[in-house]
Amino acid sequence: QVQLVESGGGLVQAGGSLRLSCAASGRTFSTLAMGWFRQAPGKEREFVASISRAGGRTSYADSVKGRFTISRDNAKNTVYLQMSSLEAEDTAVFYCASSTAFWPGSAAESYDYWGQGTQVTVSS
Repeated sequence: QVQLVESGGGLVQAGGSLRLSCAASGRTFSTLAMGWFRQAPGKEREFVASISRAGGRTSYADSVKGRFTISRDNAKNTVYLQMSSLEAEDTAVFYCASSTAFWPGSAAESYDYWGQGTQVTVSS
């Protein structure tokens, strides 16, 4: 079983930046593809970004391309989401997720374990 713990959320003004972290345990981290998803109030959970096991492949939702960067440090068992040029529409609970699939991509059902989420609030 994989345990995922997100951190780094908070309140930020529009145009600002935040970096989310997700620490993983319970399985060799380099065997896991990782993803970030978010859920805004009244909306369904949506894909944000994903990264392959070694970090060589990434994918982003169109809404965050050019503003968000996903990365990972396999030595620290941690995946990151660097968010810049934040907009009020980015306000959501952000979740990290892990997958044993080679490339789970954007499909939430391809991810096996989820963190508890961290709140990101962007004030306009």
